[in-house]
Amino acid sequence: MEDEKIIKKMVDDIVENTKDVSADHDIEGFKRLLPSLLEKGIDNINLSMFDEKTKIALLNTLGDEYLRKGRLNDALKAFVLASNRKRISDIGYDYEKVGLFSNAIDCYRLAGDNAALLKSGDKCLQDGRLGDAIKAYRVLNNIQRLSEVGEDCIAKCKWDYALEVFSAINDKAKLARLGDVCLKERQLGYAAKAFELSADKDRLNTLGDTCLREGLVTTALKAYTLAQNEMMITFIRENFSNQL
Repeated sequence: MEDEKIIKKMVDDIVENTKDVSADHDIEGFKRLLPSLLEKGIDNINLSMFDEKTKIALLNTLGDEYLRKGRLNDALKAFVLASNRKRISDIGYDYEKVGLFSNAIDCYRLAGDNAALLKSGDKCLQDGRLGDAIKAYRVLNNIQRLSEVGEDCIAKCKWDYALEVFSAINDKAKLARLGDVCLKERQLGYAAKAFELSADKDRLNTLGDTCLREGLVTTALKAYTLAQNEMMITFIRENFSNQL
């Protein structure tokens, strides 16, 4: 509490002494506080006693200093509090340069930088970073790009990602096609999930028939249950109860 009173008095003095000069000079004055503020940490600094202009100037100055020291997370917090979208986006670019694309995408999302999100998503897709590409395109709600990623996921047998994408864009036709591919590749669990999400009862029954022929009674029962095929559910329970 005493530290906050001292800092407030220092800031008040700076504002009083520099109120007739430019904002750049104000910020230079605020830099006298940096050692104390940096030591406290951005999460422990209370700036509620300052007016908005002073608070934002302090936060931006803190953000720049954290950035200079390579403390990207603290810098991001400061710029978010200052609503400085440009600097938030700049941090995203810094994360991207060191390969931390997920962090970069979070920054671009906070900054509302759709151009950077699209560019980052495209780069991730090109580099095979499918999870990060999906993340960027989902923020943008870019159906076309998500559909392209989903097709790439099928080609690369990335079933989890393909399910995530096609369910996110609610493309039942592609979910059904994904299920067909999974069934052909004997990825029966994924096939069941894809057919369930596509609400395709005929395909679920086909999956159930396939599983039953191969002796996969439990999986067959699950498929028939999802298809609401009461006849086959009863048939399995009556004749294969010892295998359930």
